[in-house]
Amino acid sequence: MSKPGQRVLIALRKMIASGELAAGERIGEIATAELLQVSRTPVRIAFRTLEQEGLLVKSAGRGFTVRAVNANEIAGAVEVRGVLEGLAARLTAERGLAPSIKNALYECLQQGDHLFEKGYVVEDDLRLYHDLNMRFHQLIIEASDNPAITDALARNDHLPFASVSALAVDLNDLTREFRRFNFAHMQHHAIVDALVHGQGARAESLMREHANATLRYASIFSPTQLDPAGLKIIYRE
Repeated sequence: MSKPGQRVLIALRKMIASGELAAGERIGEIATAELLQVSRTPVRIAFRTLEQEGLLVKSAGRGFTVRAVNANEIAGAVEVRGVLEGLAARLTAERGLAPSIKNALYECLQQGDHLFEKGYVVEDDLRLYHDLNMRFHQLIIEASDNPAITDALARNDHLPFASVSALAVDLNDLTREFRRFNFAHMQHHAIVDALVHGQGARAESLMREHANATLRYASIFSPTQLDPAGLKIIYRE
């Protein structure tokens, strides 16, 4: 997806999660493009993606409406993803990493290390992290060699904020975003260590923890947020 498209997706996810775009509210291409100062093309693509993610519903007429989402629905979908990805990690560890998968995972770690070594992030860094994070998760799913996991994740990804690709960030607080994504990257290192050493149970536990970290540790990344448990803003790693 293009850089403008990623920016539109990130902005709309955050607006929906925070309630700035309320449940049931209709949104259209022209108004959204003007609001975000982009052309209609990235907005149109973003709307389709958000529909697939379960955040927008196509209106009877033209445009889309924001789907009503509650905290329990989000937490349940993320928990299911953690279980499925945890199973994939355990199977991968027990089967043993193929050299090509191991090298690709190490490459993801090296890219992340380079991204965070300067001690801060900018908007382009978050876009790059989004891509390498998706690649990291996909590698583990593929290495599990279990089509049922892939199919189950595909269905779960249609629930709001369940997909690993559903990344929402706060561009107004990049210091917090650095802490949050650097923490997630350190979890990647631990997961790869478990996979390389064939530690199935540890890999499964770490992967489940990784999926749920956003829900469980909201106060670490946003200590001043009034109600982190209420999931007023959701971020997907």
